[in-house]
Formats: sequence, C-alpha cells, structure tokens
Amino acid sequence: MMHVSLMLSAIALAILLRFILAQRCMNNWLATLAIFAVPPLLLITTTLAIVIMGPHGHAVTHVEGWLSYCMSWSYLLIIFGLLARLGWHARCSMQYIEQFPQITVQGSQGRLLDDDAVFSAQMGMWSSQLVISQGLIDALDPDHLAAVLAHEKAHAHYRDTFWFFWLGWLQRINFWLPYGDSLWQELLLLREIRADRWATQSVERLTLAESLVQVIASPLSTVTAVNFSCTAPTSRLNRRIDALLDIPAEASESRFTLQWSVVVCCTIFSLMPLVSIPFHY
Repeated sequence: MMHVSLMLSAIALAILLRFILAQRCMNNWLATLAIFAVPPLLLITTTLAIVIMGPHGHAVTHVEGWLSYCMSWSYLLIIFGLLARLGWHARCSMQYIEQFPQITVQGSQGRLLDDDAVFSAQMGMWSSQLVISQGLIDALDPDHLAAVLAHEKAHAHYRDTFWFFWLGWLQRINFWLPYGDSLWQELLLLREIRADRWATQSVERLTLAESLVQVIASPLSTVTAVNFSCTAPTSRLNRRIDALLDIPAEASESRFTLQWSVVVCCTIFSLMPLVSIPFHY
C-alpha cells in the first residue's frame, strides 16, 4: 500500500497545513506565499513521484500499483492540460494587445487603449507591457498620472505577470484545498501593497494614495485580463491606503535572512516526496 499511503498522506498533510497555518500567515508576503504554494506543490511532486516509480515494486500490490499509477497520471494530465490552456490564453492576450498603437507617456512606453474608461495594467509574461487607456491619461493630472505609472512599473520590476501566472495555475488546480480563495485574495492585495510601496521611491506617498482613490472610483474599461491593473475594483482600498501611508520600519538583515530561509525550507519540504523514489525498488 506504499503508493496509496503516499498519496493519502500528501493530501492529508496539504489540508492540515492550510488549516493550521493559513490564518496565521495573513499580512506577511512570504508567509502567505509559502502556505499558498507549498500544499499544491506537495501534491504535484507526490503524483510525479508515483508516476516515476511506476505501477510495480516490492512494496506495491498489482492492483494498488496500477490504481495509484493511473490516478496520478490522470491528475498530471489534467493539471498540465489546464496549464497549456492558460498559456494559450496568455498568448492570445498578447496578440490582442499588439493591435493597440504604441505610445510613450512620461517616458514610459506602452500600448494605448482607445477607451474613455480609466484603465492601466501590465500585461504579458516575463517581459510585460504597459496598457493604458486614453481615459486614464485624460482623467489625471501629470503628478497623479506619474504615480499610477510608477505603480505599474513596480509590477514590471517584480515580474508579477509572470509569477502570478504560475500562482494562478496553482490556485485553479487545487481550488478544493481549504482557505484557497482567501489566501489568493490576500496575495493579490499584498502584491498591490508591495507595488505601491516600491512606487513611493519615485513619487510622493500622498500623491499615490490620491491616485488610487481617483482611479478606483472611476468606471472600469471593458477590457479583459485586468489582473494587474492599478484601477481594478477592490473592497480593500482602505487597507491599501493605510499600508501606503504607514512608513514601514527598516527590515533587519537577520529578519530578511530568516524569511528567505523559511521559503527555502518550504521549497525543500514540497519536494520531499521525490526522496521516496530510490526506496521504491
């Protein structure tokens, strides 16, 4: 019963991790990211390990071996089929925005959306492009427009379009895990807060806060794929504004090292099922 036990243990551990740690990880970027990503990655590496080990082995019966093997293959085909579908949609989105004329706004190059609604977003994958509407350009004065552009540059700096493509995939394939939606929404919010704070390196905090209030209160464009839009509607505007106006204390080097050590440990933990492969034969 080795393969079935491995599969059930991974599922139980993934659920248990979410139940125990999800509520405690809110408000912290790396902690939220870890508890969001580790459980689905644990399930993926477990099914991958079972596929690599195959349906045969000394500790596996014939029926149990083929059952777990076929279930693992089915799971991998489904999740990677969904990944291919998401990749195709991303490619179609990029082809769609290539139709928009190029524009340079305050030194930032992007694509102009001929729409009266307020809209700006980074779209693409690793090298994303700025898409900005004429309505946004007309609605804001130069200082507030510069603040919005700084926010969008932050998304490009952190490669948010690339990383959240993969995180969005993890969210879709393991939607049934507890606290999945709340962790996802928290990640989206923390991503925006991170972009806001990065933007304050070049614009005033108060100016950026005023820009957020103006654009979020404006009608949205009908353009799809606004996941990285500064203008996307949010019910947590107050939290973004509070985080923006609250000057964070300088993070110590030891705290920074500890945070990344936790991320490394979580990554290693999610790969642990692969360690069982040599013991299969």
